[in-house]
Amino acid sequence: MTAFALPPEAAYPARYWHWLDDGRMQCDLCPRDCRLHDGQRGACFVRQRLGPQMVLATYGRSSGFCIDPIEKKPLNQFYPGSSVLSFGTAGCNLACKFCQNWDISKSRDMDRLMDVATPAMIADAAASSGCKSVAFTYNDPVIFAEYAIDVADACHARGIKTVAVTAGYMHDAARRDFYAKIDAANVDLKAFSDDFYWQLTGSHLQPVLDTLVYLKHETEVWFEITTLLIPGHNDSDAEITAMCQWLMTELGPDVPLHFSAFHPDHKMPDVPATPLITLLRARDIALQAGLHFVYTGNVHHAAGDTTFCPACQGPLIERDWYLIKRYRLDASGRCLDCGTVIAGRFDAQPGHFGRQRIPVAIGR
Repeated sequence: MTAFALPPEAAYPARYWHWLDDGRMQCDLCPRDCRLHDGQRGACFVRQRLGPQMVLATYGRSSGFCIDPIEKKPLNQFYPGSSVLSFGTAGCNLACKFCQNWDISKSRDMDRLMDVATPAMIADAAASSGCKSVAFTYNDPVIFAEYAIDVADACHARGIKTVAVTAGYMHDAARRDFYAKIDAANVDLKAFSDDFYWQLTGSHLQPVLDTLVYLKHETEVWFEITTLLIPGHNDSDAEITAMCQWLMTELGPDVPLHFSAFHPDHKMPDVPATPLITLLRARDIALQAGLHFVYTGNVHHAAGDTTFCPACQGPLIERDWYLIKRYRLDASGRCLDCGTVIAGRFDAQPGHFGRQRIPVAIGR
């Protein structure tokens, strides 16, 4: 089987750009503000100037589709136990030295995009597979925003939710268009230091904070936050405390926070894996700061997998990895013990997808 190759003349016209006085074209999608001569690609590698237009070279193509548990995104309070059809493309607008999906996000090989799928095909596949939602993930959907928006429209027409797994690094106009089509998101808050962002990701912290504030105060998008704790880089008590205090002040106590364990990869193979004690220390700091829902990821830890009621402290959703073992919420998201309404999106009964991971072929 040969890989599908999209000819340059068929590349999809992209939005979010303007002309500069010197004849270059500036991409306005994200704060990188790439300024392009004819034929040049942006830092993400997939947005390219071709003559008088900008194109999205990965529109309609994916590095693969897979049905996952929603908790793997991770989203613990968005229709728990449900299945989500996940896919990504190639490229990224950040340059994270610790990227855990670097083979996809940093790919410069367009021929690895084996699955060719229209938005309607993706929505149909999700519906026929019984998925509650479709997730734009594996690489950041910001860089394929036009494709993600069209897929979201097709999914919503079929009653299917949409999920973005993203670093949140984008300009305001694109952010508003993008999140108008998104039902839930997990946003990576990679650290709480601009030095970390610049040195380890080639980006800046403030645009990510702007995205989080926008999501909380100007949208109905359900969102959760993930911070990958990297030993010696963003795991100090002082930084975690400052981050949690900012979350409490700007977003409130009900936005779930996931502390995830780093494993040596990409350009940081000599940094040790995150020990469990670091995640537990961070979780304690967050809970002491007043956050209601704090989870641990990439480790097996019962309390860090469980959703607790912030009022009576009873376990509401007990998990074993991605398998839900106990569920004590009604359809309106109320605790069955004390009646407190829990932040999130819930059904009367959880899904039962469990720990499965099912690859799906679309358009081959």
